[in-house]
Amino acid sequence: MTRRGRTCTVSETRNILMQLMQPTTANVYGYVHGGEIMKLVDEAAFVSATRLARTNVVTASIDHHSFKAPVHIGDLLILKSQVNFTGATSMEVGIRIEVERLRSGETCKVGAAYLTMVALDDAGRPTPVPQLVCESAPDRARHRRAQERRAERLRLRGKQ
Repeated sequence: MTRRGRTCTVSETRNILMQLMQPTTANVYGYVHGGEIMKLVDEAAFVSATRLARTNVVTASIDHHSFKAPVHIGDLLILKSQVNFTGATSMEVGIRIEVERLRSGETCKVGAAYLTMVALDDAGRPTPVPQLVCESAPDRARHRRAQERRAERLRLRGKQ
């Protein structure tokens, strides 16, 4: 028997969020604020986690967030998210952050993030989530790496 009586495939959790970067999201030099990108990362993680849990979810932690290149006014920010791993009540969501430079058509990876989301019941308490089903070799590899990150988080918190 699976948690909550059902499973969910990785593909069912996939999400693409796109947002045009406007002057209100940037500093005076035309670079988009990291906090604006982090807000959108959190929204993308929320969608993927909710697709799995089908209940309220909240961000418990951001395990990793990196910026590899700047994002500019006029760039199309593309956030690709999916659930990589499920625990009893939590799940890791991976986010790939890309931009499309609309004038040139160039697309490049500008960052990545891993967030731990927790499912909540109607009373606001953690509630079980469905088991994640990995459909491909890359899904299984992401799942293994997510398990390793989870083990390290628990070790650092003294819970293992």
